[in-house]
Amino acid sequence: MLDFPFPPALRLLRWAIHGTFAVLLVIAVVQVAYEDRPAVAATGALLGLAYAVGLGIERRMPDFGGPVHLVLGRIWLSAITLGWVALALFAQEFVWLAFPLFFAYLHLLPLRAALPGLVVLTAFAIGSAGWHTGGLSPAVVVGPTIGAIVATLLALVYKTLYSESEQRRRLIDDLVSTREKLVLAERDAARLAERERLAREIHDTLAQGMSSIILLLRAAGRDLTVHPDAARAHIREAEQAAQENLEEARDFVRALAPPALQHSSLVAALSRISESAAARTPTKVRFEVSGDPVELPSDYDLALLRVAQGALGNVGRHSGAANARVTLSYLGDAVVLDVVDDGRGFDPDTPPGTGYGLRAMRERASALGGGLDVESVPGEGTAVALTLPLARPEVTR
Repeated sequence: MLDFPFPPALRLLRWAIHGTFAVLLVIAVVQVAYEDRPAVAATGALLGLAYAVGLGIERRMPDFGGPVHLVLGRIWLSAITLGWVALALFAQEFVWLAFPLFFAYLHLLPLRAALPGLVVLTAFAIGSAGWHTGGLSPAVVVGPTIGAIVATLLALVYKTLYSESEQRRRLIDDLVSTREKLVLAERDAARLAERERLAREIHDTLAQGMSSIILLLRAAGRDLTVHPDAARAHIREAEQAAQENLEEARDFVRALAPPALQHSSLVAALSRISESAAARTPTKVRFEVSGDPVELPSDYDLALLRVAQGALGNVGRHSGAANARVTLSYLGDAVVLDVVDDGRGFDPDTPPGTGYGLRAMRERASALGGGLDVESVPGEGTAVALTLPLARPEVTR
């Protein structure tokens, strides 16, 4: 069954008009039946049945207000009008059914067609009443005329209210649609952010570990026949790196902290990865701490560790440096991680490799309200500095 797209006030007005027609029709049928005119009473009952059938069909139509609804409604209105005309000619009691018919005309017909229709209905009602009473009188003329004027004014108010209701409905539909689009956009943004986070984690952990393993195995292959002891040492280092990478992968899946931070402090973890980088590459890596260490948020620890891993990975793969230094500085209002090497350097506008590592470092820094500075000149080494504020700025929403 159709739920009419009207607010309660308009629905009440609609049913008040239908109720008026029903009450006037019942009164007329009872009167003519009391006057012993069964044929006219039966015709009146048939008119009421036709009226009710039309309302029932209307309520079940799936395209209320559409072209099919209007065509069927106008056919129904024509049938009701013809029935009313026949009854009004036979009994004065049915003349006053013209009043609710005025509303039906104004509802189902465009105004340019409804107004002439009202004039014809009003004239017929006046003429029919005058014919039954034996002549026109002020009451016979004024009654239908005032009814037509009142019906027209109420119908115009009705149409205005209906138009406003439709505008509100469309606005609500637009708001609901916009909200759904925002939800989808937020979900897509969250998915992209999570994808970026996973890409950073994979790049700074698994990808770096696999690169180290490849370098160690290559070195072992070179030393296998000439320096078998060195080759075995490289293989042991590769095995250790593979074991650490496996732990990283498992904890990554479980979304736990990195193994380097699980059972030790940030300082110890940075010292350990510096020693590991020195053992896996020809570069001598030195780690230093400046200032008094303070406890940092876990996301700070993770960001500092990952940037150090990424920077040292770049040193081993691209710089060809003889020396590198990792410095963690506690400055009171900020913590700074510096990774400096004396390698071949590069043009910061065209970084070696894919450039994703530096972008991931910058995204980590930006997510925590910090910054990443990269200074490098071809032939003069590279310096990477990550700065994170110890007093975080409040995020405005």
